[in-house]
Amino acid sequence: MLKVGIVGLPNVGKSTLFNALTSAKNAQSANYPFCTIEPNVGVVNVPDERLYKLQDLVHTQTVIPTAIEFVDIAGLVKGASKGEGLGNQFLHNIREVDAIVQVVRCFDDVNTIHVNGKVDPVDDIETINMELALADMATLDNISKRIAKQVKGGDKEAKIQDSVIQKCMPYLEQGQFIDSSDFTEDEKKALRMCHLLMSKPVIYCANVSEMDLINGNEYTKKVREYVGDNAQVVLICANLEEELVDLGPEEAKNYLSELGIENSGIERMIQSAYDILNLRTYITAGEKEVRAWTITKGMKAPQAAGVIHTDFEKGFIKAEVVSYNDFIACGSWAASREKGMARLEGKDYIVEDGDIMLFRFAN
Repeated sequence: MLKVGIVGLPNVGKSTLFNALTSAKNAQSANYPFCTIEPNVGVVNVPDERLYKLQDLVHTQTVIPTAIEFVDIAGLVKGASKGEGLGNQFLHNIREVDAIVQVVRCFDDVNTIHVNGKVDPVDDIETINMELALADMATLDNISKRIAKQVKGGDKEAKIQDSVIQKCMPYLEQGQFIDSSDFTEDEKKALRMCHLLMSKPVIYCANVSEMDLINGNEYTKKVREYVGDNAQVVLICANLEEELVDLGPEEAKNYLSELGIENSGIERMIQSAYDILNLRTYITAGEKEVRAWTITKGMKAPQAAGVIHTDFEKGFIKAEVVSYNDFIACGSWAASREKGMARLEGKDYIVEDGDIMLFRFAN
């Protein structure tokens, strides 16, 4: 399952956003630092209207969307890596996430305390990034001490790890995310094994007031200028998202439409997570169930089958494939075959987003 960690300073809207994401009120929200003192974990279904259109065509009662696990970490503060505040206690909980969502306060509210006394999103980002970097530096220091003897002895794996450490440190010292483009393939594998926070893709979630949701404000402009092309920025109003949870799906959609917004902030954030991680969705559809499966872009049919079960990949023979649009136009598997829209693909077929697939494999 895709895992995403939510980080940020206290009182920026993290727990409010988490409540909205998980449609649950189980992350305490309060106007003082450190109200979230245990990491909250919630599983969120990925919105996909295609599944419900297919449900009607294949006459099934069961729809299983793909899902994302979100981990909400206690608010970090300057000095967290050295024991200040509570957030440092929970950084290990997001070391194995696939991506990080950093919630940044981009709204003014005299009734909501800012831990630093003023709203400055760029300063907030730099504070969080440096704390994550300092935590990573401590991790690398421990690894360096552990492999020192092996490096001196010429151990190949240890030397690769040492090379990774040397390449990472300049980034971390500057509080910058690690660019692995100049790492060798072996170094990239070693880097992944380190589970460094600053090596993960990041989405900056600019929490704004409802009135700034469409065009943003001066704060969000500063965030976009600072981030540049290195990460995605999503505008979201956490309070609005939490309110939408209490509305029915249709009512929520109508309300957003009245505001001139097509999709909720949560849907846009999930889409951003899929984009930065190069993820795609294929679908299995039959009378038993309609189900979405998450794969990486460029994955071939046998590996996609392996997402369902390893035996499917080992015994892969062929995959029967029809695109979503063609299936909808035809109305069924039988009609898709009859009209020549369904085709058999082999081991080299690269699965496309929205492919509806039926696997043939040997036991």
